[in-house]
Amino acid sequence: MKKNKFLRVLLVLLTLAFLLFAGTWAVGRLSDEGFSLDTARGLLNMEPREVAELRRQEVPQKDEGHQEYYFKLLDEEEQRGYREMLNGIRERKEEFYLSISDDEKVDRAYHALLKDHPELYWVHNREQVYKTTFSRGDYCLFSPGYTYTQEEMAEIDSALEQAYQEVLSMLPENADDYEKARVVYTYLIDSVEYEISQDDQSIAGAFWKHSAVCAGYAGGAQYLLERLGVICIYVEGSVKDSTEGHAWNIVQLDGQYYYLDATNGDQPEFLEGDAVTMVEHKTTIYDYLCPFPDEYELNYTPSDEFDLPEMNAVDKNFYVLNQGCFSSYNWQEIYDYCCMRLNNGAAVVRFKFSTQEAFDAAYNEWIVNGSIQSLAQYYMQLYGLSQVEYHYGILEDLKTMYFMF
Repeated sequence: MKKNKFLRVLLVLLTLAFLLFAGTWAVGRLSDEGFSLDTARGLLNMEPREVAELRRQEVPQKDEGHQEYYFKLLDEEEQRGYREMLNGIRERKEEFYLSISDDEKVDRAYHALLKDHPELYWVHNREQVYKTTFSRGDYCLFSPGYTYTQEEMAEIDSALEQAYQEVLSMLPENADDYEKARVVYTYLIDSVEYEISQDDQSIAGAFWKHSAVCAGYAGGAQYLLERLGVICIYVEGSVKDSTEGHAWNIVQLDGQYYYLDATNGDQPEFLEGDAVTMVEHKTTIYDYLCPFPDEYELNYTPSDEFDLPEMNAVDKNFYVLNQGCFSSYNWQEIYDYCCMRLNNGAAVVRFKFSTQEAFDAAYNEWIVNGSIQSLAQYYMQLYGLSQVEYHYGILEDLKTMYFMF
C-alpha cells in the first residue's frame, strides 16, 4: 500500500511540473511569434495586467465640472466601467480594457456616459457597443469609435467656446437659473437649424455647423447650462404617433424640475398663413420652456432605461410668469388681456389655458365663431388703420393660442 501511494504522489508532482513547463513554453512561443503577453495570460485563464490594475483603482464619485446625473444611478460595477470608458474616450484610445463584460452593464454604463457628457462629441453616438469579450474572464476590450480628426476637433472646440461666450454676453448681471435657461433656450432656437446631416446628433452639429436634430439641441442645452452651473439632464424617449425617437432636457430651477425642449421651440411653421414671414411677428415660442408636465407627458414618453426626477412644478412656465395662463374661460377677461398686450406695443398676443374645457370654449368662440375680429377692430382703432390682416397660431396639445396683427 505504501509503494502505491508513493507512485500516486510522484505522478501528481510530474503532472504539475509538466503543466508549469507547458504554460511557460506557451508564453514564450506566443511572445516569439508576435503575440502579447496579455493574450497568453488570457489562454492560461489569467487577467491582463491592465485589468488587474483597473480593479485596484478607486472609482471617483465626481468629475470636476460635470453633474453626471446618470452616473449616480449605476451600481458599483457599472460606475467602474463608466469611469474606465470616460478615461479611454478622453484619451481617444482606439480600444481599451474594461473590468466588466456583462452586456447589460456595459450598455448601461455607456448610455449613461453619453447622456452625462455632451462634450464627448467625437465619440460615435450609437446604441450598439463594440467590444471583445473573453470566455473565462469578467473583462472586455472596448472599441468606442471616433468621428473627427484633430484638425476638425480644434475647429469644433473653438465653436463651442464661441457659443458659450455669446450666451454669456446675452445674460444680465446676476442672472438667476431661470434666466440662464431662457437665454440658452432662445440662443439654440435662433442659432441652430433643424436639419438632418452628418453631424446632426451632437453639439458639434449644433455649434460648429449650426444644424442638428433633437439630439444636438438637447446636448447643446445641456452643455451650455452645465457650464453656467444649472443642473440639466439629457433625456431620450419617444413621441406619440411617431416612429422616430426624441431628445429633450430636464432642468432644475429653484429646486424644482422642469422640461425644456428647444427642438420643439424651434417650429415657427405652426403659425397660420404667411404670418411667420413678417418681421414684426418674429417671436420666440416659449411653450416648450418649462411646459406643464402633465401636458408634455401626454405626447412624450422617456425611455425606461433610467429613472428620472419627479415632475410637477409649473411656477416657471412662461404664461404663469407673465399672467397669461387662465384656469377658466371668460370672453371679457381674454379680450381685456389681449387689449392690454396690444396697448403695450405687442404685435403678437399669446395666452394659454390650464384646462381642456376652457381651451375648447375659447377656441370655439375666438376661432370658429370669429371673435378674433373684435380684437382686430380694436387694433385698427388703436393705430388709426382702415384695415388689418390678422393671423392666429394654435398649439392644441399645450392649450395655447397666438393672435398676430
